[in-house]
Amino acid sequence: MINVLILAYDFPPYVSVGGLRPYHWYKYFHRFDIYPIVVTRQWSNLHGNHLDYISKSESSNTLIENHPEGTLIRTPYKPNLANRIMLKHGDTKYSLLRRGITAFYEFSQWLWKIGPKSELYTAARGYLKTNKVDIILVTGEPFVLFSYADALSKEFKTPWVADYRDPWTQRKIKNSSFVFDTWNAYFEKKIVQSAAEINTVSDFCRLQITRLIKDKQLNIITNGFDAEARKPTVSIEQPSDVLTIGFAGTIYEWHPIKSILSVLESYLAAHPSDKIHINFYGINIEKEMNTMLTTTYKGIQTNVTIFPKVPNDKIIEELSKNNVLLLFNDYSILGTKIFDYLMSQRKILLCYADDGDALQLKDKYYTLEEVAGVSQQLQAEMIENTESGDVIKDAAHLYLLLEKLVEELKTQGKIESTTKNIEQYSRQFQTERLANILKDILVRRQK
Repeated sequence: MINVLILAYDFPPYVSVGGLRPYHWYKYFHRFDIYPIVVTRQWSNLHGNHLDYISKSESSNTLIENHPEGTLIRTPYKPNLANRIMLKHGDTKYSLLRRGITAFYEFSQWLWKIGPKSELYTAARGYLKTNKVDIILVTGEPFVLFSYADALSKEFKTPWVADYRDPWTQRKIKNSSFVFDTWNAYFEKKIVQSAAEINTVSDFCRLQITRLIKDKQLNIITNGFDAEARKPTVSIEQPSDVLTIGFAGTIYEWHPIKSILSVLESYLAAHPSDKIHINFYGINIEKEMNTMLTTTYKGIQTNVTIFPKVPNDKIIEELSKNNVLLLFNDYSILGTKIFDYLMSQRKILLCYADDGDALQLKDKYYTLEEVAGVSQQLQAEMIENTESGDVIKDAAHLYLLLEKLVEELKTQGKIESTTKNIEQYSRQFQTERLANILKDILVRRQK
């Protein structure tokens, strides 16, 4: 049995797509003769929104849980001054002070083991002092965890593997400075050079990483879906009296949400007898959405419901209660949402492939530069390959498709899903690939 120490900041019960990747390593590694020891922080979903990320943990002690799948080490979390101010006064007051404190930690965390995240380093180091592990696996972001793995690897003579869920310094971060970008790029190159290998989620991320990190073996371990989470939802039937559209997760600035609402409002105004409803689950812009519905899109205020965040193992059940699922075009980013959508066996509506207003939003807000040789329509290609939905060209196309979907629901009592060929995207399949990579690293080191 190989022992692997996993550093993962996001981890259940925190509701985060980033936490699903290490969670499924923990869940499935034992099936491939690997024993995982996960070091994460304590999470509690008290608020059901972004405040959970900065809320103080219930316990001030490190909690250790031993399970058949592996060991979980959950470190205490104490918010820094900036986060305590935000929790007390909200996100609109003392913004300059909070930004200054945050900037201090963003820069200094690379020089000293300070800040709330450093508890993971302390706990991992304490474990390694009395326990032998064969390899360290760390997933980012936060990418400061890479520096912790680098330090632990050197101290305990243990190889480590860097897992990128997203690019690090190759992203276009809003309001970032040249100094900030240069500072991070210096530490990324310095730290990751010591990794035994690098894993990431797509060819796009691979090419971004290799702009800075040279001469490293780089493996693609895609995200995916947990097939076991599908079992409780198989018996859930679609609504037959109203066309329901589901969406779960983050709505980014480049997503044409206003266009979707506008098309829906126009359609229902022209077809008052048709019934359409949109369900949003755990979105990040609940306040903004409510404002839009009470000011700009009053005509569909009763056609939209916003639900709080739900645990990751429940979101598939909620999505399955809808006829179709809305997916925004993230271009060269494949993301994790599409995998849950595939597993739900509900038709996917990708908005949009070539809409003028949406492309303007992309030009203004999209956070990643295009890379030559990498597709800018990764989600569309996956939908076409799996026959899992419709790639909608623009707002006019969406309007016509709503007519078609409403008619199909009236005549068939459901919206047909023809999703196929998705087995390769299961989390268990991808975890097995990762297990083989870790074993190969250890075999080569023994030669």
